[in-house]
Amino acid sequence: MKILGIESSCDETACSVVEDGKTVLSNIVASQIDEHRLYGGVVPEIASRRHAENITWVTKAALEEAGCTMDDIDAVAVTYAPGLIGALLVGVSFAKGLAMSAGKPLVPVHHIAGHIAANYISHPELKPPYLCLVVSGGHSHIVEVLDYSRYHVIGRTRDDAAGECFDKVARTLGFEYPGGKFIDNAAKSGDPNAYKLPHPKVQGSEYDFSFSGLKTAVINLVHNAAQKGETVNVNDMAASFQNTISDILVDKAMLAAKDLGYITIGLAGGVSANSGVREKLQKACDKRGYKLYMPEFKYCGDNGAMIACQGYFDYLAGRRADESLNGIATLSLDKISE
Repeated sequence: MKILGIESSCDETACSVVEDGKTVLSNIVASQIDEHRLYGGVVPEIASRRHAENITWVTKAALEEAGCTMDDIDAVAVTYAPGLIGALLVGVSFAKGLAMSAGKPLVPVHHIAGHIAANYISHPELKPPYLCLVVSGGHSHIVEVLDYSRYHVIGRTRDDAAGECFDKVARTLGFEYPGGKFIDNAAKSGDPNAYKLPHPKVQGSEYDFSFSGLKTAVINLVHNAAQKGETVNVNDMAASFQNTISDILVDKAMLAAKDLGYITIGLAGGVSANSGVREKLQKACDKRGYKLYMPEFKYCGDNGAMIACQGYFDYLAGRRADESLNGIATLSLDKISE
């Protein structure tokens, strides 16, 4: 079964053809990073316009790379939530028209479910149930993956997402957008214990995250040093920040795994490409005898393959949409399991 997956929730216009949920036949991504870098972050209006310009040729390229026509496609899967509403609407509108004109079923896919599904591409042997740490620019979750299309979110950020925190700290340290890779590279040459940074906790919600205090602590240290005419060692600050946020993410995930009895752990989302997070999570799992699954780097960021993969499992679960499908800016992963 071949699924065409379309992703346009933020600043990547992506399309992919995936066979039987795990074999990627094509994966085309048109990135807008260079343009948004001029503004220090994603400009929603620009993102929407670029999606509208790119989505037709990206889809054609995905079909061509896969050696397919729409006659060979069994269903069209599209990200409908969550994300930038204008960006989502471009993908949803295009997918609806494509599915209707080709006479193919339309499968609505939750963006976070797509990130989790990226692990099935890299690790076909992975099967639910397991616990997944999802960390990206807009989301930080601890999720019980009960089945391929059923989830229970047990922990989430109460303020900033981890990826957003990386970007804002990177900007403070003088790095370009997106800042995650610059923090990661600088951290390799820094002392992770050079600066003492806070580990915020959410009282009464032991699996939830809070990153705004950590972000503010770094910003204040840098600004206070500048006011005193002092210099902050950028590599040391990057290493200290990355070490702290990795500790927070991993400690929460390990606590949840212990309390809920999971020995299989997944990592997903754009920040899953961060070497500090990957190394700490791997060491923590090895120490406890847990099996860890992480996506290949090319499937960590937003892409169409993860949407096509999840679309396959959602199709098998009977999920379908008609011409009334709309984009939804905010939608908990729990909601699609109800």
